[in-house]
Amino acid sequence: MEAERDEQTPDDDRVVGEDVLAGDAPEPPARPAAPRNPFRRRTDFVVAALILAVVVAVGALIWRDSDVEATTHEPAAQTAKMPEPPASFPPTLGEVWRAPSSATPVPVTAGPAVVTGDGGEVVGRDPESGDVRWRYAREIPLCTIGGFGKSSNTAVTVYRRNGNALPADDPRKEPGCSEVTELRGDNGKIEHQRNSDAERGTRLLSDGSYLTATGTKLIDVYRSDMVISAQIGVIPALKNHDRQPQDGREASCAYGSIAVGSSKVGVIERCVAERDKRPADPGDRLTVFRAGGKEGKESDEPQAVYSVVLGGTGARIVGVTDTHTAVALPNPPRLVVYSDEGKQATEHPLTIPPADLAGDPPGKVVATEQAPPDTLYWFTGSRTVALSTTDLRPLWSIEGTRGPGTVFAGRLLLPTADGISVHDPANGTPIGVIRVDRGGYSGPVTMSSLGPMVLEQRGATLVALR
Repeated sequence: MEAERDEQTPDDDRVVGEDVLAGDAPEPPARPAAPRNPFRRRTDFVVAALILAVVVAVGALIWRDSDVEATTHEPAAQTAKMPEPPASFPPTLGEVWRAPSSATPVPVTAGPAVVTGDGGEVVGRDPESGDVRWRYAREIPLCTIGGFGKSSNTAVTVYRRNGNALPADDPRKEPGCSEVTELRGDNGKIEHQRNSDAERGTRLLSDGSYLTATGTKLIDVYRSDMVISAQIGVIPALKNHDRQPQDGREASCAYGSIAVGSSKVGVIERCVAERDKRPADPGDRLTVFRAGGKEGKESDEPQAVYSVVLGGTGARIVGVTDTHTAVALPNPPRLVVYSDEGKQATEHPLTIPPADLAGDPPGKVVATEQAPPDTLYWFTGSRTVALSTTDLRPLWSIEGTRGPGTVFAGRLLLPTADGISVHDPANGTPIGVIRVDRGGYSGPVTMSSLGPMVLEQRGATLVALR
C-alpha cells in the first residue's frame, strides 16, 4: 500500500496520508495590500454622472436626427386588391376627390393604389374614394415620386438630403436628392432602400424594366431591385475616370432632355470646348445608352449604342423604341428619326408653332404617353401628335390640347381648355366632348387611369374623376 501511495501525483484528488515527522507546514506568504481605489471621492461620482449625462444626451440627439426617429411609416392593415375597370365608357366624368401632390409630375399608380406626395409625406390612396390606405413620411422634403409603370406594384420615392458624396464646390451639393425608398402599392411596405446622388429637380422615367433618374450632369439608372445598373455623366468620387464614354467629354457636357424606352436611355448633350482636349460640337449631340450598362462591367462604365452630332441646336428627344429614336428640332420645326445604328432614317416637317420647341422641355422630359399596341402620343405644347412606335413617324395630330392624354375604356382622352375630348385612339377621329370644370386651372394636364377612375395631374394637385 505504501508503494502505491508514493506513486500518487500532486494533482491526484485522493488523500494519501500525513507525514507526522515533517513538522509544521510553513505559513503562506502574506498577500500584498490592494492598491487604494482612487474612485472614492464625491467629486469622482459627480464627474462620472456628468459624463453619463452627456453620453445620454448625445445619443438622444443622434436618435432624434436619425432616419428611424424622423420617419413615420404606417403600412396598411390588409393588402388591397386591384379595382375593376369600367364595363363600358362612361357618358360623363366628374370630380370625386383631390389631394395635394407636388412631388408627382404625372399621376402615379402602384398596383391598386393612387400614390400622392407632398412635403415629406407619401400616401397610398383608395382610387375610388381617395381614402388613405398607407402612409410614409419623413422630416425631409420629397424630390419626386415615380414607378416602373402601370403594371408595377411599387412606387419609388426620392427624398432630399444634404451631405452626399458630391464635392463641396459642386453646385448640386446642397441639397441633393439622395434618399431612395421603394414602397409596395398594395400595402405600403418597404421593398428596397438605396442612396444615390441624383440632382435636385430630378424626374423618374421608366420603360417597364429600368428606372432612370434624370439630371443635367448625372443620370442614374436602376434595375427592378433598385441596384444602379448604369451611371451616365459626372459621378461623385469617381475612381475610374477612363470608364466614362466618348473621350471623357462628360465633364464638359450638359443634358438638355432625356427619354427612355426598350431598355435604352437617350439624351441630348450640349458639349463645350475643353482646352487641349477636344473642340466644341457644332450642334447638339444625340447619345443613346443601354440602360443595363455593359455586361460584366461596373455601373460607372455605361455602354453607348451610338452618339451623333445633330444638324442644329435646341433639340429635344421625343421617343426611344427598340429600333428608332426621334428628335425634334426647331428652325424649321421638324422631327428627325435615327436608326439604332445612329444613321438618320427619316425627317418629317412639323406644323407647330415655333414656341413649342423653344428651350428645353419642363423637367428635361417631353410629355408623352405610350398606348398599346403601337402608338406614342406626344404633347408638343399646343397639340397632341400621334407617332407610330414602329418607325416614329407622325400619324395625325389634335390641336388645342393641354397634355398627351391617356387611353381609357378603349377611348383616347385628351385634356382641353373646356374639359376632355374623346377620340378613336387608332386614327384620332373625334367621338365626343366631356365638360370638366377645373376651377380656373389653365396649365398643362397629364392623365392616367386606375380601375374606373380617370386621374389628372394639375400642377401640384392630383384630381380623380369618375
